[in-house]
Amino acid sequence: MNVVSYHPTPEELSYTFGGRPAIGKVRPGTIMELYTEDCFGGRVTSVDDLPSRVCEFPYLNPVTGPFHVEGAEPGDTLALHFISITPARDWAVSTTFPHFGALTATHTTAMLHAPLEERVWRYDIDLANGVAVYHARNSDFSVALPLDPMHGTVGVAPAANETRMTITPDAHGGNMDTPELRAGVTVYLGVNVEGGMFSIGDGHGLQGHGEVCGTAVESAMNTVVAVELIKGVATPWPRMEDDLHLMSTGSARPLEDAYRISQHDMVTWTSELTGLDTLDAYQLVSQAGRAPVGNVCDTNYTMVAKLPKAVLGEAWARGDAGAYESVHARLRGLGARYTS
Repeated sequence: MNVVSYHPTPEELSYTFGGRPAIGKVRPGTIMELYTEDCFGGRVTSVDDLPSRVCEFPYLNPVTGPFHVEGAEPGDTLALHFISITPARDWAVSTTFPHFGALTATHTTAMLHAPLEERVWRYDIDLANGVAVYHARNSDFSVALPLDPMHGTVGVAPAANETRMTITPDAHGGNMDTPELRAGVTVYLGVNVEGGMFSIGDGHGLQGHGEVCGTAVESAMNTVVAVELIKGVATPWPRMEDDLHLMSTGSARPLEDAYRISQHDMVTWTSELTGLDTLDAYQLVSQAGRAPVGNVCDTNYTMVAKLPKAVLGEAWARGDAGAYESVHARLRGLGARYTS
């Protein structure tokens, strides 16, 4: 078993997908133990640390990477299986911002009312009890919320030598902010450039669907991920798989276009897996599918189409996701051997 550990220095963090050389090469089948910083780069440590004072735009939402996967070429698919995602500190933070979030005026939604206050909340992370403790700022109210660690940002370099800020989700992945991206999930990313050049960051101790205020429970993470390469298989938009579900993502504005992208991909994927014609697959997904929201606050919004594997019947009994050839099951097994 090939295991690689990497803890970046602040200078080694990246703030884009594309436009940066690899910090290292890894072989398919490698397990990577990675440290990722929170979206503020660890600079917001108390309720008095307003991001506008302690952070410098555009140096927000850092990611660990990029990593060059040996043999990856355009037209292939990179599979990343998240074995574990663990908060790296006993605290985390969340904020509201002027002109950022789902319930405020933004630069594209112009309003005459005053912008929201910039405010910081500090959460206590209790790993032993599996909770993040919320403390209201203007009362004594507090409540312990169950931890559900996930990564808001994962992706590869975009095509055509494009460089994208890490805050932007699109076909390359990026800041999708879906709570579905938790431990036990395999993410499939279409390779656009030699090596794939994947990066991971933006850990959340927990996050509601939509990331409504613009930030989650932002936490540095210790993450273990298994890396695999699927040759000759293209993936149009990031897909995910857990033991019970297949998931497709779409990122765009307006939100209904993000929804359409994710549903279109799920319908065509279902048709491929089952042999159903497009309208039969459309009908099945329409009745059995779910549509969790990723984010409704970033430069693009993200929607997820989620379908139980059980409804695929005999097609699923083969134990694979079509062209992905049981990658999730194999990487899950690799993860189990790592943790044993």
